[in-house]
Amino acid sequence: MERENNRDSKKSFSKQKPSFNKSNPGKDKSTGDTPHWDEPIRLNKYLSNAGICSRRDADNLIKAGDVTVNGKVVTELGVKVSPKDDVQYKNKKVVREQKVYILLNKPKDVVTTVRDKHADRTVLDIVKNACTERVYPVGRLDKNTTGVLLLTNDGELTTQLTHPSYNKKKIYHVHLDKNVIKADMVKIVDGIQIEEELVTADAINYVEENDKTQVGIELHSGQNRIVRRIFESFGYKVKKLDRVYFAGLTKKNLPRGKFRFLTPVEISMLKRKSYK
Repeated sequence: MERENNRDSKKSFSKQKPSFNKSNPGKDKSTGDTPHWDEPIRLNKYLSNAGICSRRDADNLIKAGDVTVNGKVVTELGVKVSPKDDVQYKNKKVVREQKVYILLNKPKDVVTTVRDKHADRTVLDIVKNACTERVYPVGRLDKNTTGVLLLTNDGELTTQLTHPSYNKKKIYHVHLDKNVIKADMVKIVDGIQIEEELVTADAINYVEENDKTQVGIELHSGQNRIVRRIFESFGYKVKKLDRVYFAGLTKKNLPRGKFRFLTPVEISMLKRKSYK
């Protein structure tokens, strides 16, 4: 080991229509960029790469004395390690994993959890043969919601994409039990109160002009079940809900229930936060 030297303006629903075809995924099934696998890296990054936690949380583990390198407790931040070093967390060897990024078009009746004794099937059951690394869902879609879901072992990226302060754009295709009136759409864009929080949509419009029961809604809120709760507050019942866009990723050319690895371009987009 070695020591390192020291929201866009609000748009009218009638002028902004959420797009359902925003990216070209390509065919490269690369699992990530690890061109310098043997080069020393900071200990917090090493722990994050191993899927232990985010870099920020790793700093806390290091300062707490929970990490050893070659048998010695390390509490200083900035220490670098390489694969030849014996890194342990709570007396268990930490193995640096290669980063894996999987995009799933989640089907209905599948839960977004690591394990659930009451569920017949989880999203991990679908991707269990995709790789040897342990991956986890980024965020959550409820059992009856379909669409874009990212799974990865990149703890730092997961924290970035799930923390409310990052404001990732999400677009949903919503099927309602009755026609959605334009007055309600205006109110949704202007903002409505959901449990003491003002929730606004960036855009909302009919998916098809001749079918007023289907709308596309674009928003940044990370509240649980927020789309269903928005429409339920106006007396609508959501019959089907499909997430078609999340942080720059879409399900274009990806059939329901299927998955693929992200391309290097998509991975770079997420890490550079260049998505909307």
